[in-house]
Amino acid sequence: MTMITVLVHDEVVRTDQDRIASLCAQLGNGAAEDVICRAMEELAVRLRKTEVAFQRDDHALMRKCARSMIAIADQVGLSTLARVAADVANCVDAMDDVALQSTYSRLIRVGDQSLTAVWDAQDLSL
Repeated sequence: MTMITVLVHDEVVRTDQDRIASLCAQLGNGAAEDVICRAMEELAVRLRKTEVAFQRDDHALMRKCARSMIAIADQVGLSTLARVAADVANCVDAMDDVALQSTYSRLIRVGDQSLTAVWDAQDLSL
C-alpha cells in the first residue's frame, strides 16, 4: 500500500507596523491610507501578471513583476511578500526552473494572504 503525504502550506504573513506608522507620520492618515490602498491594488495586478507570465513561461515578465512587487510591498510594510518576490526574481536570474516553480507557488500564496490580511484589517493603525 502506498502512503501519500499531504503537505499543508500555512505561513504567517509578516507586516511591518513600524513602516505603516512611518507612512502615517510622513503623509498623514488620509494620504497614508490612499497610498496603502493604491499599493494593494498594484500588488493584486502584479500578482495576476505574474500568474500569466508563469503560464506563458515568460521569465522576463516574471522578473519585472517580482522586482516591482518588492518595492511596492516594502513601501507598505509587507515584508514577507517582498522577501518572497525577491526569491522569485532570484530564481529567474539563476534560470532555476525547479526552484522557480516552488517560489512562484509560494509567492501566489503569500501574496493572496497579504492582500487579504490588509483588506480584512479593521484598523491599519491609521
